Amino acid sequence: MHREHWKIADLPWDQFDAGKVNPEILKIVKAAALVEFNADDYATYLCNVFPNDPVFREATKNWSAEEVQHGVALGQWAEKADPTFNFKNAVARYTAGYRVNVNANQSIRGSQTGELIARCIVETGTSSYYTALADATEEPVLKAICRHIAADEISHYKLFQNHLKGYLQKEGLSRLERLKISLGRMQESEDDELAYAYFAANAASDAVYDRPAYTSAYMIRAYPFYQQKHVERVVTMVFKTCGFKPNTMWQGMANRVAWWLMQTKTKKAIRQAA
Repeated sequence: MHREHWKIADLPWDQFDAGKVNPEILKIVKAAALVEFNADDYATYLCNVFPNDPVFREATKNWSAEEVQHGVALGQWAEKADPTFNFKNAVARYTAGYRVNVNANQSIRGSQTGELIARCIVETGTSSYYTALADATEEPVLKAICRHIAADEISHYKLFQNHLKGYLQKEGLSRLERLKISLGRMQESEDDELAYAYFAANAASDAVYDRPAYTSAYMIRAYPFYQQKHVERVVTMVFKTCGFKPNTMWQGMANRVAWWLMQTKTKKAIRQAA
């Protein structure tokens, strides 16, 4: 039975405070709205990759419905925070320049297990991202939206993790193979998906897309909101996905490396933007 889900109409819209809208957060929220709203294409892709698993295919449809709702909620908030922003037009601009391959019939990860690992990593990243945004923003409605989304993303992580267990028994990827897929998927956060979303949501109508420039523009606004606890939470969830024991010396080392990498990437993006 599908769990009861929060509704956009029930958000505390009457508490919206324009004076507490951070213009830098607004820019990355606009971009996030587009990425979330694009989940139906990912659902189509996932259903193609898992043609013989009707239970997972049905779960994927429920997942995508919640993701699309995230996009709508963020889009409505962005329109309220910036009356010049048109969410529908931004979505059209985004999908005109960035599309998931909905015609693929096998996972780009090399196996169905690999695909589920990649999905776990995505949900790991988004749950920490929206937790960091919820902690950073002072605007009450956005804080409520981000908390709802962060909770959903944890639930989605558990969904993919539960299905992953069954596929690991069938396909038997080693912990190192799982780690390689996880790291590869994390690296993809610097591909066109987020950078193009930032461009589509924020750039002038006559602007030309430049991946390095818009990747930097996104990073210098999104990464500074992460606290060390958010990064450590990511590491814990990645360890769990890969089958490594948490709360060990190795995780402590990974925590420090991940935090250093986050700070290094932020500084590099700031230099590139300058």
